Amino acid sequence: MLGAIIGDIVGSIYERNRIKTKDFPLFRENNRITDDTVCTVAVADILLNDLPPAETMQKWCQRYPRAGYGGNFRRWIYRDPPNPYNSFGNGAAMRVSPAAFLNQDNLENALNDSDKVTDITHNHPEGMKGARATTHAIWLAIQNEKPDVIRHIISSEYGYDLSMSVDEIRPDYSFDVTCQGSVPQAIISALESTSFEDAIRNAISLGGDSDTLAAIAGPIAEVMHGIPEELSAEVICEYINEFQDIFEIIEMLYK
Repeated sequence: MLGAIIGDIVGSIYERNRIKTKDFPLFRENNRITDDTVCTVAVADILLNDLPPAETMQKWCQRYPRAGYGGNFRRWIYRDPPNPYNSFGNGAAMRVSPAAFLNQDNLENALNDSDKVTDITHNHPEGMKGARATTHAIWLAIQNEKPDVIRHIISSEYGYDLSMSVDEIRPDYSFDVTCQGSVPQAIISALESTSFEDAIRNAISLGGDSDTLAAIAGPIAEVMHGIPEELSAEVICEYINEFQDIFEIIEMLYK
């Protein structure tokens, strides 16, 4: 899960200033947590503590009203009752990593938890699929499957084209917030990476929805490569410690 949060924080300053290179500073003055982090932590809280999904997600997002939510989701945060709105946006995939980390020995349970926290908002088939594919990819990485095996399984199960490289995707790729237009690219960014940092750079260099692409790629790369201790320490110290509620959920997940 920390991989998703780091991806979000690094990508936060490039969402509105999209770049097409891997040569960029990870941290600048304006890096921050966004909706990707808030929703990921909400999912962890839901699954760790067996809380009602929709109401818990609403409470977390209302606590952080300026995290940068999309229009439909922002309206949903205050909706009563909180009925889903048939979204297929990549918000389904950006937040779902705890489903894999909390079910490391059981894929079926991981995918069921993915569905549980996704269909409260993103109940369109493409939204559900994007979240499941992300969960499945993380879970396979936890099982120490090789990138080519993960690529084959995710392509076969979900119909995503994972045949292109990051360098092939980058020139023609543009901002896309749909699951079908961003989840495959984020997964490729992770599977092609040589380190955790390289995965984050791959995802952001596509020049798309930077923080979300990196938040999807991050947890896969976290499992594949590990997160350098100095990087995780810097992120926790500089960006997370001030948010005690978020820090406590991270601590619970990594015990």
